[in-house]
Amino acid sequence: MSRFFEKLKDVKPKDILHIFLFIFALPIALVYKRFRKDLWLVCDNGVEATDNGFCFFEYVCKNHPEQDCVYAVYKNSVDYENVKKTGKTVKYGSFAHWILYLTAKVNISSQKGGKPNYAVCYLLEVYGILRNSRVFLQHGVILTNIDFLYYKNTKMSMFVTSTYREWEYVNNNYGYPEGTVKLLGLPRWDKLHDFKTVPNQILIMPTWRDWIGTDALSKSIEDDKKAFCESDYFKNWSKIINSKRLEEICEKYGCTVMFYPHRDMQRFIDCFSKSNPYLTICKYPEYTVQELMKSSAFMITDYSSVQIDFAYMKKPLA
Repeated sequence: MSRFFEKLKDVKPKDILHIFLFIFALPIALVYKRFRKDLWLVCDNGVEATDNGFCFFEYVCKNHPEQDCVYAVYKNSVDYENVKKTGKTVKYGSFAHWILYLTAKVNISSQKGGKPNYAVCYLLEVYGILRNSRVFLQHGVILTNIDFLYYKNTKMSMFVTSTYREWEYVNNNYGYPEGTVKLLGLPRWDKLHDFKTVPNQILIMPTWRDWIGTDALSKSIEDDKKAFCESDYFKNWSKIINSKRLEEICEKYGCTVMFYPHRDMQRFIDCFSKSNPYLTICKYPEYTVQELMKSSAFMITDYSSVQIDFAYMKKPLA
């Protein structure tokens, strides 16, 4: 119970609204279940539809149209129209999303927090109030110990892994019941086979930092940008992409450089400037992670798991 009360401390005022949405949606869902007995509800993070959740949803819609399947995404997402053309949608975090979340036979997501409200749904799922199946497609390949993905912290029904060593590590250390951890691979990898590489295109793709991520900063966007520009993360990556040495290498070998920070850093993309004429600062949605990886010949990253996607295409990286 100590963890329960610890989690209650994380509940924010906006989460209170979702408690009421849950209460009002529950009786509707209990009736709705009679009419949609095999509903699959799919999502990623609500903002983008480019990850494993959407790739899975797209596959189901094209190959199994008989399956009742809905994808949750914000209506103001740049990917909303593409999702709508693919199949049924629901507004992420809405009352309708709550109804479908409670109705669904299976909730499927690439994100542990991919649900109408993370705080409320955590209490429902982990403490046994909600017992429907939950499938975790993952956002990447696990490279380090991630304790918030332990079974005691998720109670997920299926945990997808991509390599035998990853499966073995999760299966032996994360506490999931036998048969829960599956060796299936990431749905988005199915789209990595039809790539055409641009010669000498270098992709620089640093990952996010939790202390300057979407939820870590707090005030206005201007305050957040100011704090970001004062961070070592920003200063060091700015030096790298605009270094004279990199420019000389590009000029000597005819290289171009594509700089694409992690999606949680994309809201600060306008903070970066360039002096290197061979550099492109890539902004979403004009550029997407997968298309940049497919077109690039070489990748430079820190500890982002996208390195596994790049290696899957048998391309060199550092």
